[in-house]
Amino acid sequence: MTRIAARLERVLRRRFHYAWIVVALAFLIMLVTAGTRATPSIMMVPLENTFGWSRGAISLALSINLALFGLMGPFAAAAMVRFGLRRTVLIALTILAIAVGLSSLMQHSWQLWLLWGLIVGCATGATSMTLGATIVSRWFKERRGLAMGVLTASTATGQLVFLPLLASIVEHYGWRLVVLIVAGAIAVILPLVYVFLSERPDTLDLRPYGEPEDAPRQPSEPPGNPIKIAFSALTQAARERDFWLLFFSFFICGASTNGYIGTHFIAMCGDYGLNPVKGAGILAAMGALDLIGTTSSGWLSDRFNNRVLLFWYYGLRGLALLYLPYAFDLVYFGLPIFALFYGLDWIATVPPTVRLTNDLFGSRNAPVVFGWIVAGHQLGAAFAALVAGVLRNSMGSYTLTTMAAGGLCIVAALMVLRINPREQRSGLPQAT
Repeated sequence: MTRIAARLERVLRRRFHYAWIVVALAFLIMLVTAGTRATPSIMMVPLENTFGWSRGAISLALSINLALFGLMGPFAAAAMVRFGLRRTVLIALTILAIAVGLSSLMQHSWQLWLLWGLIVGCATGATSMTLGATIVSRWFKERRGLAMGVLTASTATGQLVFLPLLASIVEHYGWRLVVLIVAGAIAVILPLVYVFLSERPDTLDLRPYGEPEDAPRQPSEPPGNPIKIAFSALTQAARERDFWLLFFSFFICGASTNGYIGTHFIAMCGDYGLNPVKGAGILAAMGALDLIGTTSSGWLSDRFNNRVLLFWYYGLRGLALLYLPYAFDLVYFGLPIFALFYGLDWIATVPPTVRLTNDLFGSRNAPVVFGWIVAGHQLGAAFAALVAGVLRNSMGSYTLTTMAAGGLCIVAALMVLRINPREQRSGLPQAT
């Protein structure tokens, strides 16, 4: 495995740093993870029709999924320190493929909660944003923002690639074939991870991208208990006000993206007479725009004040959400305008948040600390997914939830201006 990666590195050394191969592979892993996590949004109505499950019961499973996805982040980052990057990702992807495949046999709502809620939620926590932050911290000294922007854009690409296709399959062949296709896509990337995912630059006798050849190498420290590493990082980071500003702003980020729009938008379109394929097409269009927006955000985060970038991202997202209830009534320009502004902004917040975390807590500690910030993101997503489903059941529309999400984004825009990243925080446990 490492020998094959080393041979490939030697072939490409003159033109290409192997860090970009690692980024490409991580992009593929995170793309499939994003497609997997987006799948329940097109299954919501079919499951409701097939089994008679309520929107609230289905939303509960997705809420569990989103919460565990986030809570697994810091422990996944610590496991990558203790057990290795490749081993952690391989185990997570194997569990994910098995759980998704087994969900084709579901007959009861508790099976949905177990498979898509508990197991898929935990497994995807090791193959998404925390994985990206770990790779960027290990493999890059320069262009970290660009690398994280590219990796974060995998979420948009996952929607663009998977959602329209899967929505069409659901419409013509049912939801069970969809979960089998997703399980197969996960299984396909397992051998690529086994062969090409190298742990660190020094395993290939390389420096991180952008590090001078004469820079002193960081000493390796013996790995510790991953649970202790994760909680020690939380204990130390929680003493800093800026950690909580990042945590709660990212909570709102998750509530307004994965939790609400990512989970309920297709069902919301159904309330206005749009079929799932059209709803998925709009989401895919937003995914294409987000691919541009998030990659550009990574480039901008290397050059401009990240607090100011986050202020604009959250503020514009809030305005887009406040506009959404009116967009369905404007025949020609309503949804396209929303899709344009919301799509460019969807997860553009991630690269500046990762950059601020690195600036505040240091590149060695940042992946675990960022894992806890991602936990806040997904707790917000879980909260919004559940509350939106409950309010839709009780009120018959998503309007109140949409307005509340927009208002919270305005609050987040003001919060991030109070972050002060001038000095790195000391005293955090050193992850290796």
